[in-house]
Amino acid sequence: MAIQKWWKKGLIGALTISMLAACSDSSSSANEVSKDLSLEEITEKAKEEGTVNSVGMPDTWANWVETWEELGAEYSIKHKDTDMSSAEELAKFEAEKDDATADIGDVGIAFGPIAKDKGLTLPYKTSYWDEIPDWAKDDEGHWIVGYTGTISFLTDKNNVKNPPTSWEDLKKGDYTVSIGDALTANQAQFAILAAAMAFGGDESNIQPGIDFFAELAKQGRLQGDPSVANLEKGEIDVAILWDFNALGYRHQIDEERFDVVIPSEGSVTSGYATIINKYAKNPHAAMLAREYILSDAGQENLAKGYARPIREKVELPQDVRDLLLPADMYTNAQPVKDQKKWEETTKQIPQYYQEQVLIHAK
Repeated sequence: MAIQKWWKKGLIGALTISMLAACSDSSSSANEVSKDLSLEEITEKAKEEGTVNSVGMPDTWANWVETWEELGAEYSIKHKDTDMSSAEELAKFEAEKDDATADIGDVGIAFGPIAKDKGLTLPYKTSYWDEIPDWAKDDEGHWIVGYTGTISFLTDKNNVKNPPTSWEDLKKGDYTVSIGDALTANQAQFAILAAAMAFGGDESNIQPGIDFFAELAKQGRLQGDPSVANLEKGEIDVAILWDFNALGYRHQIDEERFDVVIPSEGSVTSGYATIINKYAKNPHAAMLAREYILSDAGQENLAKGYARPIREKVELPQDVRDLLLPADMYTNAQPVKDQKKWEETTKQIPQYYQEQVLIHAK
């Protein structure tokens, strides 16, 4: 799994989301796709199309490669991906309405509603609709989360003898902590939200999270970029990361050296969603791809890439389950309940972080 890809995909901040949402929508003719097709009929039409072109779903990210290989082996569907950010995916869908080159994309959950509002998506609920949590899907199936991330602690045990398991532990510690650049990075902004939730805040009130990191900054404990290179060199004691990043980093550097936990008081869970291009040249192949992604086999493939499957009831082989954190660690993790409020809050984070946290950095 290309760990840095997760970071890149999360870098698009509130400004880009706002710009996308504000762009004018233009009319164009979409391919007619019947909403009443059975899975068998979709499968046959997908085989006839014989190709699915994705964006933002490269082989090395979340183990997409196995899903694409299996779609090819089982349904003779060829695949090609063009890697790009969530914002770029939506821009591509819109720019190519008259001659689409992309059939399906994978975007941060905040971009799903934007894609729908701009009229860029084709709804398809799949056979697994009832197993998808309400927060992780559009009511009509315009976007559906396939896998999640939850903010976690990655601790270098060479530097920290007693790895923190809670925000209180982190608060009382004497080691350095890194969340990255909260002025621009989605992951760092969710770290602030997770801390806020742990201390009584929510997506509309992140002040408890700002206060938490301000105190770390005053103590000289807030450090820079939690990159693989910095972690490998031992320059970061505790990094606050998405669990899939933390697990991937640990695997990449040294399984025995690093501890990964979800903070016990609470954390925030988010996800990445598939969107099917309304103007796709291969719409049925895209629908079948979404179906497969949410199937047992597709969810297992994602788990092999350290991404936590959205379907909690999916049965994973023991060796694959062992790649992920225990389910009981997620007891107090919760998703953003109001995406619009969170979108508004993210616009304020750069100013809050600059004026209340970085001003104290040593």
